[in-house]
Amino acid sequence: MNKSEELKETVRKKYSEIAEQDKAENQSSCCGAGGTSQKVYNIMTDDYTKVEGYNEEADLGLGCGLPTQFAQIKEGDTVIDLGSGAGNDCFVARHETGKKGKVIGIDFTDAMITKARANAEKLGYNNVEFRQGDIEDMPVNDNVADVIVSNCVLNLVPDKQKVIQEIHRTLKPGGHFSISDIVLVGELPQELRNDAEMYAGCIGGAIQKDDYLGHIKETGFENITIQKEKTITIPDDILSKYLSNEKMEEFKNGDIGIFSITVFAQKAGAEKKEVNMAMAGDAAQSECSPGGGCC
Repeated sequence: MNKSEELKETVRKKYSEIAEQDKAENQSSCCGAGGTSQKVYNIMTDDYTKVEGYNEEADLGLGCGLPTQFAQIKEGDTVIDLGSGAGNDCFVARHETGKKGKVIGIDFTDAMITKARANAEKLGYNNVEFRQGDIEDMPVNDNVADVIVSNCVLNLVPDKQKVIQEIHRTLKPGGHFSISDIVLVGELPQELRNDAEMYAGCIGGAIQKDDYLGHIKETGFENITIQKEKTITIPDDILSKYLSNEKMEEFKNGDIGIFSITVFAQKAGAEKKEVNMAMAGDAAQSECSPGGGCC
């Protein structure tokens, strides 16, 4: 098994476990992995509870943004959600696209697909479909989607450039994506970069912010815009599992930044769209008090 396949298998196993974990445990950790913290409520996730179409049973607390809030989904659109988990973003997207549209969720974990299909059945949504597959090679035809969304998933994929190429292939001309993800400014300590749990926890697999945006531009997308950005702070009680006290202080006081960004980009072939941006004050800090909903 090569390195890429080993990483995929790590993520597959971990997210099979996460599918059965308590939401509170997922929210107090890095995307459900990397240990849990007693000091924060949501390390990464934004609050979905006031978003129309939200379904509590489908919210596993694994995201790092609210991409559907910025995705400008219209009635009748076909929407693809990459790494759809238990279906939360699909159900929010379905609220926007309505009965006339179609939503396709793609995930490569058996347990997540089973959970998502059960949730869709309970809700009676016959225009929401979940397909098992690898987002590096999507089980979708060319030029299908009006909009693609994803929430804290590309950082889990070894070949991010291939996923971005697949997004470009499956979008209709003029279609767009809105994706929330974790990126870096500066180099992570090797102890974090090399740890399987931190990879599955959305940190170890993150790449440099400039490289991330560069991949999008190189693939041919235009109208590239960061719609929202917030700082991610890993709590000391998680960091201490990986770093000595000395290295932890170096990390915290250094020039390394971990950020959640929501990025919009459009496939050529239509007039450039006006891009929705976060309102002033929306880019909340990622640490907050229990139940505060500020993340």
